Amino acid sequence: MSRNRAQCMDICSSTKQAFFSMGCCFVHSHATRRSPIAGGVVYYANYLKFCERARTEWLRGLGIDQQHLADTQGLVFVVSTAQVRYVSPARLDDALLVGVDIAERGGASLEFVQQVRRDDAALSLLAEARVVVACVQAGSFRPRRLPATITRALAG
Repeated sequence: MSRNRAQCMDICSSTKQAFFSMGCCFVHSHATRRSPIAGGVVYYANYLKFCERARTEWLRGLGIDQQHLADTQGLVFVVSTAQVRYVSPARLDDALLVGVDIAERGGASLEFVQQVRRDDAALSLLAEARVVVACVQAGSFRPRRLPATITRALAG
């Protein structure tokens, strides 16, 4: 396990580390309280929000500050593809765990695989996502190569 991965995994308890084979897991503590609920079930689009937050925190844990990247280099990440497979609903007051890992790294893009799980004894799978983000110039939205600082951080 790389140093950066180990730092990310510290977020989860040792029992959860054994389960998550992904690069990191992010804990949403009772995040569903702030999410629209219909009939006690979390609205489907909120899973994308949970995944977004987990990716942002994962990158931050690797020392990648997206705001600093935008301010100093004019680079931002945009989602170009998002696929979600819903397995089971999250409910009001569920604590959630969101796993983050990179499936593929391109010159100007990253493909993430993510899982959203309920923080219960079984770590019940709620959703799986595949998200491609592109690194683009903020003003023109033209693709730009991932900066060396990011590729080094991702290499661990």
